[in-house]
Amino acid sequence: MQTPDELYGDLFKDVQLGRIFPDNKTFVDCVPKRKPPEIVEDYYKLKNQNPVNESIKKFVEENFTMPSTKTAGYHTDIRDNVIEHIEVLWKVLQRNADEHIEGNSLIPLPNSYIVPGGRFREVFYWDSYFTMLGLAESNEWELIENMIENFVYLINKVGFIPNGNRTYFLSRSQPPYFSSMIELFASHNGDEVYKKYLPALQKEYDYWMDKTQSTKHVVQLDDGIILNRYYDQTDKPRPEAYWQDSELSEKSDDKELLYRDLRAACESGWDFSGRWFKDGKTFETIQTTNLIPIDLNCLLYHLEATLNKAYQQNHDSANAYAFKTKAEQRKAAINKYFYDDKDGWYYDYNISEKKLNNQKTIAGITPFFFNIPPKNYINKAVALLKEEFLKDGGVVTTLINTEQQWDWPNGWAPLQWLAIKGLDNYGEKELAAELAHRWATLNIRVYRNTGKLMEKYNVIDTDLTAGGGEYPSQDGFGWTNGVLLKILKTYGVK
Repeated sequence: MQTPDELYGDLFKDVQLGRIFPDNKTFVDCVPKRKPPEIVEDYYKLKNQNPVNESIKKFVEENFTMPSTKTAGYHTDIRDNVIEHIEVLWKVLQRNADEHIEGNSLIPLPNSYIVPGGRFREVFYWDSYFTMLGLAESNEWELIENMIENFVYLINKVGFIPNGNRTYFLSRSQPPYFSSMIELFASHNGDEVYKKYLPALQKEYDYWMDKTQSTKHVVQLDDGIILNRYYDQTDKPRPEAYWQDSELSEKSDDKELLYRDLRAACESGWDFSGRWFKDGKTFETIQTTNLIPIDLNCLLYHLEATLNKAYQQNHDSANAYAFKTKAEQRKAAINKYFYDDKDGWYYDYNISEKKLNNQKTIAGITPFFFNIPPKNYINKAVALLKEEFLKDGGVVTTLINTEQQWDWPNGWAPLQWLAIKGLDNYGEKELAAELAHRWATLNIRVYRNTGKLMEKYNVIDTDLTAGGGEYPSQDGFGWTNGVLLKILKTYGVK
């Protein structure tokens, strides 16, 4: 499957570098009206005439169908009832089985699914788990199953679950929440679910352990311990952000490494954050592949524990024991390599410096979500969370304002839920409920003022909108809807 830059050559570069569309994602999501080679041939005829941006844009509009955004024209009249609004939105955000169109970057999926909304017109991997939390509260179990089946289809077709079902995402994945999706589905359909999805779970694990693709996710430390990092297979500018990546590369002495680190940050889902910057502030110091992320290794611990359960269901005691051992080893490694006893927080691990990285982020709460730390670790974590991360609108993502969207002052739905559930797991019921209340109150206030549920929120000054990043804040929004509905049904926040 060719990516848009491979399919369209000079046309692609001229469109993206010429900023024919304000958002570089627009052109890569366009659908060709005829065969790509014919379009390219005709473009070269135009190119010989030294076209200006206006004529290039006209050529694209004549030869491609512009991508649609269903949520853009959606307005609600039910601002007094956010639950009812979300229930309606599921239909707005739902896409049915796709048809194959030659030259379309969309990888067609066989079943229905939920997209995040706004400019995100495809399924996204880690978004989908948090969306499913809300779908479960809406009793949309058939849709949840369809989405899981789509991910199984992708695992079998391309060998892993890509960032999203686009050809330009085929060099990377996203935070591996597939095992959490299976766990959620099993809570409704029973433990036979683990046996059914065992082959897909194993393939997912093999991908992250570098057994099926030419990735370098695995990092072996000096003592032989195996941990994992984010790593994209490609070291070129991202097609969907070609101009931004090309511009940033002018400040770098190693363009290929910069591109890979940018792409690896996209695989992390935190695109972008000072978390990945060597100096914590400057974009061009990005060093994603030099860091072993705490949250990724928690997710792989859960995947190993889930494979143990799946092999038990399959009456395969040898493999069940093997994955029980792997999970126990990773759990011990997480508490050894990522934990700072001084402040009681978990950090990413810096490979080259062989020590904890110096960026403090809310990702440090993730081990508590997966029940990894000893029970007594929660006391220091709560003290730090209250002092540094807990704000009027929820927990802030990082403590430095870099003007990147995954940094101060922004808060994001998935990270709120990790913190809420992590606190709840360790008996901090009151604080979990308080955090749930603050986040839900912010979401509902913005909704009543605007009629929209947003991708991210400003949790510091709750009268301001969130900002930063490569594109304007998006409305829709899949995981915000899912987490908010889960909170409202669990905590009854009004």
